[in-house]
Amino acid sequence: MSTRIKSRRTLSMLVMATFLVVFASTALIFGGFLLWSAGQIDADALQRQTLSIRHAVEAQLGTVPRQQQSVAIRDDTVIAARDHDTARLATDIGKWMFSYFGHDESYVLSSDDAPAYAAIAGRTQPPAAFEKRRNVLQPFIGALRSAASAGYVDEPPYIADYLQIDSRPAIISVTPIISDSGNVGQPAGREAVLVSVVYLDAEFGRRMIDHNMTGIGRFSTGRATTPGEAAFPVQSRSGRIVGFFEWQPYRPGSDLLQRTVAAAGLTLVIFALLVLVLMHRLRRALDALEHKRRDAERQASEDPLTGLPNRLSFDREFEARLGSLKLRDAPLALLMLDLDRFKQVNDTLGHNAGDELIRSVADRLRQIVEPGDILARLGGDEFAILHYCYSGSVEVSALASRIVDAIARPFRVLGSDAFVGVSIGFVIAGATDHDSRELSRKADIALYEAKSGGRNRAAIYEEEMDELVQGRHTIEAELREALRVPGQLWVAFQPLCSQTGSTIVGAEALVRWTHPRLGNIAPARFIGIAESTGLIEPLGEFVLRRAAQFGARWPGRTVAVNISPAQLRNPGFAERVFDILAETGMAPADLEMEITESILLEHEAMALDAIRSFREAGVRIALDDFGTGYSSLNYLKRYPVDRIKIDRSFVSQLGTGEGSEPIVQAMVTLAHALGIEVTAEGVETQEQFRILAAMGCNTFQGFLFSAPLTVGDMATLLTDAAQAVAEVA
Repeated sequence: MSTRIKSRRTLSMLVMATFLVVFASTALIFGGFLLWSAGQIDADALQRQTLSIRHAVEAQLGTVPRQQQSVAIRDDTVIAARDHDTARLATDIGKWMFSYFGHDESYVLSSDDAPAYAAIAGRTQPPAAFEKRRNVLQPFIGALRSAASAGYVDEPPYIADYLQIDSRPAIISVTPIISDSGNVGQPAGREAVLVSVVYLDAEFGRRMIDHNMTGIGRFSTGRATTPGEAAFPVQSRSGRIVGFFEWQPYRPGSDLLQRTVAAAGLTLVIFALLVLVLMHRLRRALDALEHKRRDAERQASEDPLTGLPNRLSFDREFEARLGSLKLRDAPLALLMLDLDRFKQVNDTLGHNAGDELIRSVADRLRQIVEPGDILARLGGDEFAILHYCYSGSVEVSALASRIVDAIARPFRVLGSDAFVGVSIGFVIAGATDHDSRELSRKADIALYEAKSGGRNRAAIYEEEMDELVQGRHTIEAELREALRVPGQLWVAFQPLCSQTGSTIVGAEALVRWTHPRLGNIAPARFIGIAESTGLIEPLGEFVLRRAAQFGARWPGRTVAVNISPAQLRNPGFAERVFDILAETGMAPADLEMEITESILLEHEAMALDAIRSFREAGVRIALDDFGTGYSSLNYLKRYPVDRIKIDRSFVSQLGTGEGSEPIVQAMVTLAHALGIEVTAEGVETQEQFRILAAMGCNTFQGFLFSAPLTVGDMATLLTDAAQAVAEVA
């Protein structure tokens, strides 16, 4: 019995030992698996947190300048900085930038970099307080001066970076103080400057955490010393570490491990079941983390409004496709798209409508592009497409035409119909083209050409466009100088003659430019550039003032002046016109504002308000280039115009048998039926004059009667005409 019992004990011990070994091995494997999984989860979580914090830290270099620009791009701030208006600067900059944005130090520097205002913690300090910061901040101010002096079109430059001030990590940002209306001029590079210092302290960390939803943390100048803490280095643009963002990482794996340790003491069966449950849960946790990681990558590369790739993702794909392009492959076309009249929708219907319109545009573009194409939203109302064009430029032109036609159809936005267009510039890359920036530049040049050529169209890049762009830049710079220094710009006056052709009833004011080096520059070369660069307002005011001075000298005669959309968009334009009339002594009834049909089409509400203001003051309104755009009876019924001007393209065909006579007669009859006078412009032959006079045109303008004259020659002509009338009397 003892042998059998011993054998049974040995067997039991062997079974128990085997069980214990199996159990211990299983537990060890299980425990090891738990530890490894927890560590992997913690590592993935830390990587995701680090990525989120890095994006949050980097974003601050753009956030602080945008905060500055909310007060720096304002006429009031320019004037306050110029006049050293301490009270105004204290309210608009010192207190506001500290209390609302948390800017610890704010300084305003004059054009010679002398301090005009200083504030620390929202409290005004003597301007000399800036001097203790000058050595540190002067390089950034100098860099901004250099950038600003090079000129800019849409957004002013700024300089922002991380650095240490008084052994404290901080953000410094330097931005120019400029006019938002363009009415307060400052030489490029000599603008007043707003300097902000934002310390990376606990308050800044809290704002960053709230805004970016990062983990709880703090900024410090040294590496983390608390066990378990993670640290992300904050570097300046030159790569110098100025501080660290430290935080206690969230460790989901460790938390999970702590919750499952108690299960280790259960039986093998329960343990085995628990292993299965835990493995399933761990798999779900890993999948969730992977999903979050992929979601973070998607958000970093996707436009949140449309779901399209953003600029970063598009640039990566563009580089990749250029890099893999071979000689045997189809050429790659880059199309740059910019919506026309989108700002009007935004201003009229609101930003929500603008967002809805952008989404609708993206949906239409998705339906047009082909499989394999890359469609992206670059920002604002700008889109881009990468397309393999097997048939070259013909295929790309056809694609662009389909896009133009699709976008031209009305969009239903928040219960209203919205109308926009699209301008497209494109360039085709071959196997030897690998510079994405150069191709993007060329596509942008083609886009500019499409816009300047009338919008709602497409243009392919051609080498000659580079010269045109350089020429535009030259004209823009010279025009700025001409507006600043008297002597180059002058106004010519082309007579307006009565129905008999013998009496001068007025004149149209026409701007002329005589450049000391380039000679006479045609208006067609610089008017469009003035409109696209914001120079049309000072140029228009120059012409208006000269016309008013002439009209005051010759009362009772109509002086016509062309008005641009940019002038009408300015809410203070009407008051400015009335001020000029009062200063010069010209009677409002002698002034005739000439507007085009495109202004009525694109700026309806704004144009109607302005027209009513002028009409109430006695100023006459003429509809210029009538018949060349969207001429309709509806315009003449809705808008209180006094005159229409028949475009020279119709007048030139009179008497040639080309069929324009019935059209002109219909215009004249329609206008007279509504009590509107008619002027024919571009009259060059006696036959044209005879036909137009027989049709009933009221006044005439053209080389048959006189070319545009200098103010002196025009005065002589009017004097001679007055003397002739006196002699007859």
